[in-house]
Amino acid sequence: MTVRVLVAEDQPLTRTGLLAVLDLAPELTVVGEAADGAQAVALAAETRPHVILMDIKMPVLDGITATRRILQNAGDEPPAIIMLTTFDVDEYIYTALGTGAAGFLLKDTPPAQIISAVKVVAEGSMLITPSVTRRLVESHAQQHLTRTCNETALAKLTAREREVLRLVGRGLTNLEVSQQLHLSEETVKTHVKRIMHKMKLSSRAQAVVTAYETGLVVPGE
Repeated sequence: MTVRVLVAEDQPLTRTGLLAVLDLAPELTVVGEAADGAQAVALAAETRPHVILMDIKMPVLDGITATRRILQNAGDEPPAIIMLTTFDVDEYIYTALGTGAAGFLLKDTPPAQIISAVKVVAEGSMLITPSVTRRLVESHAQQHLTRTCNETALAKLTAREREVLRLVGRGLTNLEVSQQLHLSEETVKTHVKRIMHKMKLSSRAQAVVTAYETGLVVPGE
């Protein structure tokens, strides 16, 4: 499958660099480039990309607001959105993950890793750089005021689904969860899909945030 990619980055040099990196992979095709968040929203609706590389800080409309609008309007097949940031700890990243972003990458990530990240999220919106994301979530979960769900929503889950969500929140892949719980990987995938449907989550990254905010995972655990 050819992965359709939209690049949203306001700095021309950085945007050109990302386009050059994506051109290195014949299985990826760039369907548009945006210089601000508003353009990103419009192009996402027009081109229907599988993956969007989205700068967090952009003029007209910031990356977080653009991500929220894109996912709200995407229907049943939302794109996987990777947030781009200059630093590995950014005050906006936690909010971005809670909004539904698939994860984030540093702008100085090596080309091969950027290509790999795009392919990975296109296949299943898996969390990118989980160790860095977990550290960020742990540092903000207890003080962040916006909750993606409450105890009433958590009560919708079965005991097994809670356990799966807890392990996903700790950064485990589906394969690792299956090994921990002695289940098939396909069964774990089914549980994850049901969890995301019941709790109205749009990405695996958002599931990680939810696991922390509901107390299933304790910071520093």
